[in-house]
Amino acid sequence: QVRLAESGGGLVPAGGSLRLSCAASGRTFSRPVMAWFRQAPGKEREFVAAITWIASTTDYADSVKGRFTIARDSAKNTVYLQMNSLEPEDTAVYYCAAGVSISKWPQTYHYWGQGTQVTVSS
Repeated sequence: QVRLAESGGGLVPAGGSLRLSCAASGRTFSRPVMAWFRQAPGKEREFVAAITWIASTTDYADSVKGRFTIARDSAKNTVYLQMNSLEPEDTAVYYCAAGVSISKWPQTYHYWGQGTQVTVSS
């Protein structure tokens, strides 16, 4: 069992920045990949970024490359998503997920957090 808890969401003007955190606990070694997804109202959940605990291998959605950075602190069992140059289109609930391999498909992730709202005003 892996438990995930996101924090750091909020309201920010366009062009601003936010940093999301995801604290993981439990059998984290069983799920070596951590990812961020987001879901806007009326839309499907979409992949944002992923990272491996050990090698820090990363992957990003094209829509966030160059603006978002995913990082992990293994000592704290925490994964971060630094979001810069935010756009109104980034408004969504952001979810943290844990899985066994990097994938853009939410079905391949086994554990999810409760989500944190990010709202970018124009």
